[in-house]
Amino acid sequence: MRLRTLVLRATMLIGLALGTVAAVPAAASSSASPVVGHVYVDDNTTGTNTIAAFERHADGSLASVPGSPFAAGGAGTGQSLASQGAIQLSDDGRYLVAVDAGSNQISILKIKNDGGLMLPPNGVFSSGGITPVSVAVHGNLVYVANAGPGGSNYTGFTLNAGGHLTPLNNSTVPLPDAAQPGDVLFDSTGTKLAGTRVGTSQIDSFVVGADGRLTAAPGSPSAAQGLGPFGSEFRPTNASQLFVSNAHDGTGNGTISAFSVATNGTLSSIGSSPFPNLQTAPCWIEISHDGQFLFAVNTGSGTISRYSIAGDGTLTLLGSTPVSSQAGVGAVDARLSPDGSTLFVDESTSATIGAFAVNGGSLTELPSTPLPAGATPAGIVVN
Repeated sequence: MRLRTLVLRATMLIGLALGTVAAVPAAASSSASPVVGHVYVDDNTTGTNTIAAFERHADGSLASVPGSPFAAGGAGTGQSLASQGAIQLSDDGRYLVAVDAGSNQISILKIKNDGGLMLPPNGVFSSGGITPVSVAVHGNLVYVANAGPGGSNYTGFTLNAGGHLTPLNNSTVPLPDAAQPGDVLFDSTGTKLAGTRVGTSQIDSFVVGADGRLTAAPGSPSAAQGLGPFGSEFRPTNASQLFVSNAHDGTGNGTISAFSVATNGTLSSIGSSPFPNLQTAPCWIEISHDGQFLFAVNTGSGTISRYSIAGDGTLTLLGSTPVSSQAGVGAVDARLSPDGSTLFVDESTSATIGAFAVNGGSLTELPSTPLPAGATPAGIVVN
């Protein structure tokens, strides 16, 4: 009897040992690839606004940062902001600058070592207008586009090393209530600033002075080359070239405009601009870090148009890639990883972040990641 008991115990121990040994490769095979950065989304949630934070892995996959989503300190609207750039990184990578469109505020959140976010005391500031929708950051200078009636404008701030915003006196540029600004952005040198007026189909162009204040370019605002100029981006490798999407020209009539930007900020058309993409509602633009390719997110078509960019700024359409395998899924902001290998896209209708492997001007869809419940995503940044 005792011998039988010993045999049974030995058998159990061997089984446990074998089970333990068998579990090692299983765990190793299911472990995520290394964390190489993070992805942040302004959730624009109704009432208390939150920022969703994700670990970014080398294979393009995402995993929620513990504690995410993080309270932004202000309020969201729970509705689409119809804008590009609702959240930005500070140049030193230490802070997130995010709009709280429902409370007319801007939040500054400190990025912790683990990718989590901390709202400092007094980390929420008035946006200087009504319904902030877009933010531009260069060095210690921040400009906000406010889109609400009775308080629509571009207005400037300085951002210090401690994450504190200070209004920049005499920096506000009032806009008509009908303007509906959709984007505000600096060029790579910080000497030019552009903005799109979606509602009146115009483009603002400014020279940024040494004091951070704006001087409108001759002829600014200029007429856009299509209805609803929306997202925009200066070419990373050539600050004198500006690209703007035209979102409201109807089904299958989307275009991207290319402009040359003079020293005084004057815009002039490049080549046969605007360049068609045969899609609907191109809204958000992202350009590869090497300046060779442009990706335009077509919200109405649920696709991403891919262009090559010639040295003179002329665009050649390479094709359009579906945003998701789910039919009819819309998409909003898009942002490339720092190494340019992955394009992340807010998929608004399905409340997910889509991911695409980038190979030159080609995109290959990767698995998507859910956003927090209640998110109506507005802006995305990647570090």
